[in-house]
Amino acid sequence: MKTGAKLPDVTFHTRFRDEAIEGPNPFRWEDKTTADYFAGKRVILFSLPGAFTPTCSTYQLPGFEKGHADFAAKGVDAIYCMSVNDSFVMNKWAADQGLENVKVIPDGSGEFTRKMGMLVDKDNLGFGMRSWRYAAIVNDGVVEAWFEEPGLMDNCPEDPYGVSSPENLMKHLDEAREPALA
Repeated sequence: MKTGAKLPDVTFHTRFRDEAIEGPNPFRWEDKTTADYFAGKRVILFSLPGAFTPTCSTYQLPGFEKGHADFAAKGVDAIYCMSVNDSFVMNKWAADQGLENVKVIPDGSGEFTRKMGMLVDKDNLGFGMRSWRYAAIVNDGVVEAWFEEPGLMDNCPEDPYGVSSPENLMKHLDEAREPALA
């Protein structure tokens, strides 16, 4: 993936709370497309190896959640967190993290991640196929800026983190808005 590329068209199978449904599990299935999430908006999309994992839960997701207002001030309409996890896992993780601003997108089958060229084997950690860690600023479904962690490979012995951090994306947005010096 690179700057200027159009995001792949995918249908995501999601679960949403529906107060009209009674009982202990008031959720319904709803299919959402790439266009539903990205058309007509400038968003941050970040993807990570898995819900509930240490770096993702301690730094990356909370950093984007806390920085939401600052990103909005820079012209970002929404922030999406994606992982190759099903909707049940992503919704539980969002609840566990107390998310109010970042929205989660479940890529349960890894189709979007594969089409992005970011699907990697993480059998060395017992994960199976997962997303390589990356982030992007996406404007109306087109990648405006791309932030990929170094070392993309199957069964990577490390989990690099920094390039796709909220701090790095904010730095990029700050530098992009600075007027050129004469």
